[in-house]
Amino acid sequence: MPMLDAGVLQFDVTIGDRGANFAKVEALLAAEAAKGALPRVLVLPELWSTGYALERIGELATPGGEAEAAFLGGLARKYGLWFVGGSVLASVPGGYANRAQVIDPEGRLVATYDKIHRIRLMEEDRYFLRGNARCRCDIDGVPSGIQICYDIRFPELSRRLALEGATVLFVSAEWPSLRIAHWSLLLRARAVENQLFVVACNRCGESRGTAFAGKSVILDPWGEPLWEAGGDETLGRAVLDLEKVKSFREGLPCFDDRAPDLY
Repeated sequence: MPMLDAGVLQFDVTIGDRGANFAKVEALLAAEAAKGALPRVLVLPELWSTGYALERIGELATPGGEAEAAFLGGLARKYGLWFVGGSVLASVPGGYANRAQVIDPEGRLVATYDKIHRIRLMEEDRYFLRGNARCRCDIDGVPSGIQICYDIRFPELSRRLALEGATVLFVSAEWPSLRIAHWSLLLRARAVENQLFVVACNRCGESRGTAFAGKSVILDPWGEPLWEAGGDETLGRAVLDLEKVKSFREGLPCFDDRAPDLY
């Protein structure tokens, strides 16, 4: 099994200002690159380019999220890395999607995932079409699953991705400080119950009276943090030893002990 150098870029999203968020990502990456500190795979927050400016969705969404894909594609080629998420406002046939993008080191958009579980508390059901497909894709040769924020409250999705072979779960989020204990608890549960790595990026900062605590984290299949952020802007990384997934699943074969005929 391979090793994977995975990281998260936690930052304060400027609501409704794609240009400002593009500039911030570019500057943060340049600063880390100067230190020789960029990972092979990098995860961004949910709606990283616009924030929850949903009342302006018609103005800010681009077809399929093409503006963000082109921007990240240029950075991917420049630095030789993968981007997994975050998500963007994408116009799609029939409406709009909260869409995560996977971009390879050659700058190609190789996979997308439209958020399946729309949180009514944020009125996502009013603005977004529901995603109708899981995303299980290979990232640098590693079988991976993609989720967005509210998705982690639904263990069925994570389990299905694990059964389909995912060894790493990548999560992008705008999770508020008010429920940050749930964020930490749910991510650890998804790692432990599915015996996989979790690489989760949350935004930090504040917008429209809502505070976001950050607390991005990289967890091993035992649910232990390999790296964890506080509440400030940061780029963190950890090397994932994928052999651990194999050894955990062989040592405690939970998947073989399932009784799906009863649930």
